[in-house]
Amino acid sequence: MDDSLEEAVQSLFDAQDDDSLPYLIHRQETVTRGELRERVAKQAAVFAGYGIGPASTVGLRTPPSFTQVEVLLALWRLGAQVLLFDFRLKPAEVAGLRASCRPQFMVSAGANVRATFGFRSEYEVLTERQSGGRPAATDHRLVQFSSGSTGRPKVIGRTARSLTEEVDRFAGVAGMPGRGDRLLLLSSTAHSFGLVAGLLHSLAAGVCVVFAPRISARDILRTAVDHRVTALFGVPMHYELLAAAVDPPALPELRVAVSGGELMPPPVAARFAERYGVRVGESYGTTESGVVAMDTSGALRPAVGRAAPGVVLRQHHGELDVALAQSPYLFGSGGAQYADGWLHTRDRATVDASGAVRVHGRADSLVVIGGLKVDLVEVENVLREHPAVEQAVLVHEDVTEAYVTVTAGAGQPSAEELLRWCRERLADYKLPRVVRLLETLPRTSNGKLLRQAAALRSAR
Repeated sequence: MDDSLEEAVQSLFDAQDDDSLPYLIHRQETVTRGELRERVAKQAAVFAGYGIGPASTVGLRTPPSFTQVEVLLALWRLGAQVLLFDFRLKPAEVAGLRASCRPQFMVSAGANVRATFGFRSEYEVLTERQSGGRPAATDHRLVQFSSGSTGRPKVIGRTARSLTEEVDRFAGVAGMPGRGDRLLLLSSTAHSFGLVAGLLHSLAAGVCVVFAPRISARDILRTAVDHRVTALFGVPMHYELLAAAVDPPALPELRVAVSGGELMPPPVAARFAERYGVRVGESYGTTESGVVAMDTSGALRPAVGRAAPGVVLRQHHGELDVALAQSPYLFGSGGAQYADGWLHTRDRATVDASGAVRVHGRADSLVVIGGLKVDLVEVENVLREHPAVEQAVLVHEDVTEAYVTVTAGAGQPSAEELLRWCRERLADYKLPRVVRLLETLPRTSNGKLLRQAAALRSAR
């Protein structure tokens, strides 16, 4: 297996012998593997002109697009360490991450970007050198960010070997899309499942990746029909949309549908299967390790699948651990979540005699919303930064609710004001749905704040 990501990128292209195979499709636009190869080479030449090369650290913040794929592969081809920012993060969040990681360059969408909920194939990119930037101190070539159990984002690094091994793992999972398949990719390409299972595995396997112009049942279904998709990757929200569609068309060529990023509610999976005749499979993983367990058939639900090829698991004190050769955490952000060769996922789980993994929920303050991890402590900390807020507790059941007390004599902020405060500082998917002001917050007998929805609601 290649230890150099420059060689790994080349191997993704070389895995198939036909450069005329379509790789990316959006509406009527198609990029073949050969065209992508040329675009990546041109982008790499431009970035080299800025002085980007081996061990350069580059923050990448572009919306999902053909451009995002080209730029990412071009930077990797040059040997750069890429810090992949979710485009939905607010400027304050990005600034905080940049301050802790100090990339030497930022590559972002240029002046032609606009607020949009749809997919666009092309964006101009702006490359800026950052003062005080530092070169990579490790061999990690992909850096991602995930909510941490203390409210401080975790900085997670993946090596070239880690990424190429994960591509191989997906190739070894029965039922994964292969050469000639057309995959409608709804999962975020800034996160592990969409990036590795959706983009990188597809490039290696000869799969054509199709994007919908907007995330609506109408646009997804029209795209699926127009491009005769055979596979679908998304999160439960996407399947819920499709299961609720009025008079949907038949999708006779669809043979595999997989949900990743968040546990699929069995009723949603059942409604989708009834509507379209395809069971929804499950892919369970972490940003730190990539895929952990997978079942493309959906036959093992409520289990999320069996361990992916090469993954070693253990059930430890009621939680799931994954064997990793080295800590994936950078800048001391992982705390005690990695120790003695094991990643502690903090997911409560059981593994049965057949090896099927069943996940029962989180053991800490992390919740999953729309396939994205949100740390309730992070949102609480943002609320506490408001000059009038004394304490804040968040709970998440069907929706995220914030319960807040204010400092004596500070004046009473409205719930709308506190929501605006959060909206200016947090990505939209992290925002509480409602904010409730209380005179006091319930506490345990030893004085700890209660994070229990029933107790908080009864205190209103």
